[in-house]
Amino acid sequence: MRKLKLNDFFKKEASLATIVLGFAAASCSYVGGGELEEPSPASVHFMDVGQGLAVLLEYDGRYAMYDTGPDSVGVIDSLRSRGIDTLEWVVLSHYHRDHAGGFLEFGMPVARTSLMENASQVHVRRLFVGPDTAVGFVRDSVLRLAFRYGMPVDTLTRGKSLSLGTGDAPRIEVLWPPDYVRVGGNGASLVLDVRFGAASVLLPGDLDSAGERRLLELSPTLDAGLMQVGHHGSAGSSSLKFVSQVSPEYAVVSVGEGNSYGHPANSTLQKFVYVQGDSARFFRTDRDGSVTFELYENLGVVKP
Repeated sequence: MRKLKLNDFFKKEASLATIVLGFAAASCSYVGGGELEEPSPASVHFMDVGQGLAVLLEYDGRYAMYDTGPDSVGVIDSLRSRGIDTLEWVVLSHYHRDHAGGFLEFGMPVARTSLMENASQVHVRRLFVGPDTAVGFVRDSVLRLAFRYGMPVDTLTRGKSLSLGTGDAPRIEVLWPPDYVRVGGNGASLVLDVRFGAASVLLPGDLDSAGERRLLELSPTLDAGLMQVGHHGSAGSSSLKFVSQVSPEYAVVSVGEGNSYGHPANSTLQKFVYVQGDSARFFRTDRDGSVTFELYENLGVVKP
């Protein structure tokens, strides 16, 4: 009887081991087959264009730009070096040369060499401008170039929106100026609010403190995880009320090294220190070069 009981015991142990191993194998099989693809982020690139502003937006193989920097800085070469031959759209915040001058490069002939037999110009599908009342060489040249190449031109005002694709692509809302405002120069800067799930980016161009005040009256709950510092960090923009309301986790100022304007102003830098509490989250193109951020729907803004 004892022998039979021992045999029964060993049989039960073997059966239990088989069951455990079976669960383990099934568990391993489930984990291996249930892996989810990493979500594709959108990207925001603050290009180093010296004393100017050029922001490249990227999502799912599509590209667009907010401002193009000054002329003769090689914005086309920079795009081509990234493998970009088409922009879905370009938004020019206003007609100052350090923001819109680079657009004139899109009409320059491309030099062809033995190493660039297939060289081609970067194609812009559509141009968006604001109701900037300022007139001059840059405005006339931009519109003449768009007309020459049959490029559609649309005027943006508050309430209009853009997209960088379909479906779940980032949405870009125009916050300033409203259609009833008549202003030229910095105060006319198109302000864009980029939203991609939990990620948000504010692009105020060169908007001055008076414009910031009026914008907050229209958008009193405005906030953003990433903020482009207005007017290259001049003392006339980025009021403490505006910066504290937006309360960005990250901020970037596009500025030229050793520029004659003294940008960014020390007073502006101090405001961001007060609000952010960490100077490591404040970036400047004169020191850091081109700066890239990734936007994740669930995580928000991430600095790679």
